[in-house]
Amino acid sequence: MVSDLAMKVLIIGGGGREHSLAWKLSQSLRPENVICAPGNAGIARDAQCFPVNPADSKAILELAIEQKPDITVVGPEQPLIDGLADDFRAHGLQVVGPSRNAARLEGSKIFAKQFLGRHAIPTGAVYGIFDDAGQAYDAISSIDGPLVIKADGPCAGKGVLVTNSREEARAFVKRLMEDKEFGDSGSSILLEEALQGEELSFIVLSDGQHILPLVPARDHKRALDGDQGPNTGGMGAFSAEGMISQDLEKEILQKVVRPTLDGMAREGSPYIGFLYCGLMLTGRGPEVLEFNCRMGDPECQAIVARMEFDLAEVLQAACRGELGHVNARWRSGASVCVVLASGGYPGHYETDKLIEGLEEAGRIPDVVVFHAATRMRDQGYRSAGGRVLGVTAVGPDLEAATRRAYQAAARIRFGGVYYRKDIAKYNKLTKRNNA
Repeated sequence: MVSDLAMKVLIIGGGGREHSLAWKLSQSLRPENVICAPGNAGIARDAQCFPVNPADSKAILELAIEQKPDITVVGPEQPLIDGLADDFRAHGLQVVGPSRNAARLEGSKIFAKQFLGRHAIPTGAVYGIFDDAGQAYDAISSIDGPLVIKADGPCAGKGVLVTNSREEARAFVKRLMEDKEFGDSGSSILLEEALQGEELSFIVLSDGQHILPLVPARDHKRALDGDQGPNTGGMGAFSAEGMISQDLEKEILQKVVRPTLDGMAREGSPYIGFLYCGLMLTGRGPEVLEFNCRMGDPECQAIVARMEFDLAEVLQAACRGELGHVNARWRSGASVCVVLASGGYPGHYETDKLIEGLEEAGRIPDVVVFHAATRMRDQGYRSAGGRVLGVTAVGPDLEAATRRAYQAAARIRFGGVYYRKDIAKYNKLTKRNNA
C-alpha cells in the first residue's frame, strides 16, 4: 500500500541497518521514492542507489539538493559527528539525526561520561581520563578488579576493552595511545568501572521534545560463541515481547532517556533523531554503558522486523515535532538477526566471494535477508566487507524466531562464511521477565 504522504526518503549509508530501513520504507512508499547513498547490492532491490560516499558531506548535500527528499535518515554515526545534519537543516532539508553538538554523545566517550555526571544519570564510576600513556599505565596498576578502557573517539565498535587483566589493559592502551591503531580517536582514553549484569539496547526516536520508545533489543558484540573473541560491530541481535517489564521500561525512561534529552536541551543542543542507550541492568538498576547517535546495527534489523506502522509517517512526525501524536504498533512475539561474516572478521578477511543460497533462505516463512556488505558482479552477489548479511526472522516466540533464522542461515554459502551459533540462545532477559 502506498503511503498517503507519497513522500521521498533519502537514506544515508550502505549496511544492514540501512537495508532494513529501505525494506520497511519500500512497503509504504513508491519504489522510486526510496533512495539511498551509497546503498549496496541488496538495498538496490528496495531503493534507487547513488554511489556517493557518506563521508563526503559536500557530495551528500549536493545529492540531497538535487533529489529534494522530503526526509533524510542518516544511518552511520560519522556523518552526524561531522555535522551533516546541521548542513542539511541550514539548507532547509528535513533530516532525522542529531546536530554535531548533540552527536558528541557518541563522538566523544569523555564528553558523554561527563554529561552523565552533570545530569546525575546512572553510570559506572570513572577511574580517570588520560591523554598520556604513562599516566594511564600507572592508573591501571592501582586498579583492582575488572575495568573498562574506552578510546575517546569513534572506532567502529572496536575502541572498548573490558578486562580483568592488567597486562591486557596495558597492551590495549599501547594500541590506542602509542601505536595509534585508531588514529586520533585513541589520543585520549577513559578508564571506568566494569558494570555487572545483563546488557540491553534501548533505542528511542526523539523530535527534540517527545519520545517514541522502540522495542528493546539485545546485541551480541563478541566474535565467537559464548561471548568469546574480540569485539565486533555486532554478530547478531534479538528483540522479544516481554523482554523487560513495564516497570523497568518506565524506570529507563525516567532515569536515563528523559534526563538525557532534557539535559541536551538545557545545554543548547535539542536532540532530534534516534538515540541508542546501551545499558547494563545492574543490581542498582539500569546504568548507561554508552550512547550512540543513531540506530544500532544489527539491532535495527531486529527492531524493524517487528514494526507494524508506517515508518515514513513516523519519521516525518519526528521532523515536524509531532511524535507526541504517534501511536506505534509492534508485532507480538520475537525477532532474531544472525550476522553472516567473512572469515577472519573483525581482523583480516577476504572479500569478493560468490554468495549462494539467498533464494533458498528467502523461501523460509517470516525470514528476510538484509545485505550489509555486498555488491553485484557477473550477475551474482558477492561479499564486500566483514559483516556481509543479516539473516532476520520473526516468530511467535524467541525460540521459533531463532530456529527460522538459523534454518535460513544454513542455506547461505560463500567462501569463509562464519556466524555465531548462539544468538538469542543463552539470554537471561526473557527468562527472568517471563518467570
